[in-house]
Amino acid sequence: MDKRNLALGKTNFVLLAVGMAIVILGFVLMGGSGSDEHAFNPDIFSTMRVKVAPIVCFVGFASIIYAVIRKPKDDEDTNVENKKEA
Repeated sequence: MDKRNLALGKTNFVLLAVGMAIVILGFVLMGGSGSDEHAFNPDIFSTMRVKVAPIVCFVGFASIIYAVIRKPKDDEDTNVENKKEA
């Protein structure tokens, strides 16, 4: 398959994977046991669940958006220019 037909480069896909891993980590940090009708669990309002995990998710989503917007570098054009100079 011709690399020119791909919308994203290898670096973009790596950044997408890292972003998805960060988002998954954020959702894992939000998880945990909750309250039920017989007992109240005050841990549902912990700093980890209410502040840290949403920020981690936001950073993950922002990195995914950056990975999609980032323009891949054309390695073939650079190689052609280097050959012309030599």
